[in-house]
Amino acid sequence: MSQPKTLKKRIENRVARTKKTDVFLPRDFADLSGEDQVLRALRSLVKDGSLMRLGYGVYARAMRSRISGRPIISSSNGFHSAALQALTKLGVAWEQSDSIKAYNEGRSTQIPVNPTVKVKTRFNRRLSDGRTELRVER
Repeated sequence: MSQPKTLKKRIENRVARTKKTDVFLPRDFADLSGEDQVLRALRSLVKDGSLMRLGYGVYARAMRSRISGRPIISSSNGFHSAALQALTKLGVAWEQSDSIKAYNEGRSTQIPVNPTVKVKTRFNRRLSDGRTELRVER
């Protein structure tokens, strides 16, 4: 007789099956259980290293680093890509910063190191992976 799957396992399976995005919000799992239970399961997945917490209510798919063994974001372009996905998922209107636009258009040879975006609407959160923080311009 098989045992029913725990909420943690059901969230883990949904994260593994989702291919379109690497960023998840608690509302993505609202149909599975109540908010407190979902947050508890997400916290447990962060502790296990299969998810990373980027900010308040924002989680990203993670994998273990081969070098350090610490969890890293498994997005195609790292933290920058995950932060942009998070902004889009949160409904924040954004555009690339002036320095990134200048580099992409060939007007500058300086490579922008820090991920920076211009937000067009109100946004008052911090998104970071522990080492890098998303810079927000108004």
